[in-house]
Amino acid sequence: MTATYEPSSLGSMEQLRAGRLPRRIVQLVVGLVLYGFTMAVMVRADLGLDPWDVFHQGVAKHLPLTFGQVVIVTGAVVLLLWIPLRQVPGLGTVLNVVIIGLAADAGLALVERPDDLWLRIVLMVASVIGNGLAGALYIGAHLGPGPRDGLWLGLVRRTGRSVRFLRTVIEVTVLVVGFVLGGTVGLGTVLYAVAIGPTVQFFLPLTHARLAPPGRVAG
Repeated sequence: MTATYEPSSLGSMEQLRAGRLPRRIVQLVVGLVLYGFTMAVMVRADLGLDPWDVFHQGVAKHLPLTFGQVVIVTGAVVLLLWIPLRQVPGLGTVLNVVIIGLAADAGLALVERPDDLWLRIVLMVASVIGNGLAGALYIGAHLGPGPRDGLWLGLVRRTGRSVRFLRTVIEVTVLVVGFVLGGTVGLGTVLYAVAIGPTVQFFLPLTHARLAPPGRVAG
């Protein structure tokens, strides 16, 4: 849940009320459901997860919670960290906390781990591509970043450090903690790190919702 999100893309409150809001909410929900489902597919591929999911999986092995429930709890805790950073959540932020975790658990119930390695590789590649599309859908809706993205955005604003530095510190930290707790690190982890940015960037022009200019409400 770490696709690039620019603060300026949130727009003003007037812009958020305009710009085909019902369509954008539908796009947001579809993106979040697909995001959670592709997370589950990557878990079932069992070839490595993205840093935050390594953490989620590792924590789930030590608590009486499902993978998706850990995703929800982690999102809620991270959202609390927004308070001292003076980050303001949007509708997408709140829905992100709940929907992705529920969709991940639903996906884990529907998808089984294949025995054949080539099928697991197919699942891994498909999950990264699908996750990139999902990220572009919810980012393109312009209704608020996910809690994890908002964390590094807030830290960038408050500290003045670079996006690259703070994202790297956060993601390396959760990756190491998750690995120590038993989360899966492997080829999928590397593929996700290399491919997710370009994949989201590829789909963004297709999912970008136009916002009405300030002072004008779209008809």
